[in-house]
Amino acid sequence: MAYFAAVLARTGAGWDVSETELDDVETLADLTDLARETAEDDDTVLVFIEQEDAWFAVLRIDGEDDPRIFVSDAAAAARSSYGSVLTDELIEQDGEADFDDLDGLVAELDENTDANDEADDADEDDEPAGGPGATPVGPIGDSELLSEFGLGQAALLELAGEGAAPGDALGEIAEALGCGEILEAVR
Repeated sequence: MAYFAAVLARTGAGWDVSETELDDVETLADLTDLARETAEDDDTVLVFIEQEDAWFAVLRIDGEDDPRIFVSDAAAAARSSYGSVLTDELIEQDGEADFDDLDGLVAELDENTDANDEADDADEDDEPAGGPGATPVGPIGDSELLSEFGLGQAALLELAGEGAAPGDALGEIAEALGCGEILEAVR
């Protein structure tokens, strides 16, 4: 399947949009470095990635901050080389978040072992189909990464919804940013 990737660098005059190649991208750090190379000062840079008819992703880099990522369909993206770079990172972040509260929970569990044994029996049916760490179906990541630019969480999730075309979604995102025509010109 064909990929499309574009870098959108925020400038004083708006957005500078250019198509980019992902041939040398093997890690999230590679993708982040690629984006930072186009940044004017420490302004925001967005990377749009689309795999035809399957999924899209938006990566946001603000200066030296950690990248923020949104992927429209984690399961579809996980089956592609560039998508898996993003989904693996997001799933790893979710897994780390799950462990943040473990210290407090261990003490609580020691006090309530009998009650937890009964709860464990009831919770077995509540486990996600793929188990912990499985790639979720549907959107994953920071759905508020474009809110500052006028595209809120609800709108982004709607663009990632079932039946939505990834290319059209990126076009609508670019329109909301004020650079839709420029993105279409580089496609």
